[in-house]
Amino acid sequence: MTVTSMAVLGVLGSLLGVPLGIAAHRVVVPRMAAGLDITLPGSMTAVWHPPLLAVLALAGVAIAIVGALVPARRAARLTVAEVLRNE
Repeated sequence: MTVTSMAVLGVLGSLLGVPLGIAAHRVVVPRMAAGLDITLPGSMTAVWHPPLLAVLALAGVAIAIVGALVPARRAARLTVAEVLRNE
């Protein structure tokens, strides 16, 4: 249950984080270039490609799942009496 809930959070984080990261890149990089009075080549601004975005989204989910494994294993080893005593 812990791993599943973290996987859901990882999916939600990926669905929100990838578009927000792209939007931030599109706002920040041109402003930084304008602040320095330079023109960036297209290779510096067109860095997002669909396969890379898919890998980034999957990496977010994988990191959330791996991070939940240790607490989930610890919780699975507890008895009901130990859980109720700690509440």
